[in-house]
Amino acid sequence: MRRQAAAPARTITAQQAAALVRSGMWLDYGFSQAQPDVFDTALAGRCGELHDVKIRACLSLRPRAVLEADPAGQHFKWFSTFFSAYDRRLADAGRCTHLPVQLGEVPDYYRRFIDPPDILIIQARPMDEHGMFNFSTTQVWLGAIVERARLVIIETNAALPYVFGADNGVHISEVDYVIDAGATPHAVLVNPAPTDVDRAVAHQIAAEVQDGACLQVGIGGMPNAVCGLLLEAGVRDLGIHTEMLTDGLIELYKSGAITGARKTTDPGKIAFTFALGSPSLYDTIDRNPDFHCVPVDHSNLPHNIMRNDNVMAINNTTQIDLQGQAASESDGHRHISGTGGQLQFVRGAYASQGGKSFICLSSTYERRGVRKSRIVLDLTPGNIVTTPRTDMMYVVTEYGMVNLKGKPVCDRARALISLAHPEFRDDLERQAKSLRII
Repeated sequence: MRRQAAAPARTITAQQAAALVRSGMWLDYGFSQAQPDVFDTALAGRCGELHDVKIRACLSLRPRAVLEADPAGQHFKWFSTFFSAYDRRLADAGRCTHLPVQLGEVPDYYRRFIDPPDILIIQARPMDEHGMFNFSTTQVWLGAIVERARLVIIETNAALPYVFGADNGVHISEVDYVIDAGATPHAVLVNPAPTDVDRAVAHQIAAEVQDGACLQVGIGGMPNAVCGLLLEAGVRDLGIHTEMLTDGLIELYKSGAITGARKTTDPGKIAFTFALGSPSLYDTIDRNPDFHCVPVDHSNLPHNIMRNDNVMAINNTTQIDLQGQAASESDGHRHISGTGGQLQFVRGAYASQGGKSFICLSSTYERRGVRKSRIVLDLTPGNIVTTPRTDMMYVVTEYGMVNLKGKPVCDRARALISLAHPEFRDDLERQAKSLRII
């Protein structure tokens, strides 16, 4: 149901908007690139006047002025549904609380379970000739928050790319106040160059991708390395139905490998719910009708994912045990990211006709100069299971690929040991035998 503002929207300054905030309020800053900047700075200027102001957000890409102005966390409380590196540092300092979600369900959370925010403040493009403020690269659940918020403030940013897509914007009739914030370029996410391990993993996954497949690619070096190898392999007629639009997918698009002609949902379109990457990515999707920014419940819910045939879901994890449980979002009790859309794409790809899900990881990591195995007998105490053993399909390291579907515990343990670094295989086997796993 569309929201209707109580009065026609009017333009105010960031300071006037910040003056609307009262102690004890719930604010919502939205997701990633949509988080406000000039309002945030103005609100930070009122730090000493306020207490117990609670702010929901997700994947912060820049330091937030309200938090920098309140180092002891006495005035503002931060709640994040997916941690960026910045959010993680805040959590380490006890100043950020994680809100666990399946990303594709978040619109429903706002409509059914989360109390309406007192004020929603998000960035969008200046109003167009149709009275719409385009959400640019980030739609996710913004429309659902607009429906529920008691007050909606749009901070306009003329530097944002204009991105097409169903419901990718808010109409002036739904907005209470507008702040003209000028033009500030999007935050940039630089992908590191793929390592030899990334390429070894990507080589195995790329061999499974056939012409006409529909890709979902997660964040990180390994998934993007797959895109690079697909470029070399000359796979054609690919489709994209993904949560995050990455630079690797943009390079595939520029090569002509992506047509979307075989997709059932959004045929001919590259469907995503948020984009994050280089200036080249933003330039490519600006006013480009091939790209379609959709709500996250359209991109991420398994019953939508499965409507496309041959879905290939490619995601990272940080640790997996011999039962096949993947822990992708925490290091023990230290939270590092979030569930995101991983499990939903694992399930959606499995349900897709001809679909496959791949969970990839390097076999080892180093901590304080000591090499450790990512494949373990038991997960680190406190680690969150992101993908349960019953959902796991393909697991890939630089040492190979195994499919765990239909395998009993003993066989899956042996299969996973074969993917571990040779230095750790004997110990893993001894441990598994001692507990009668094998």
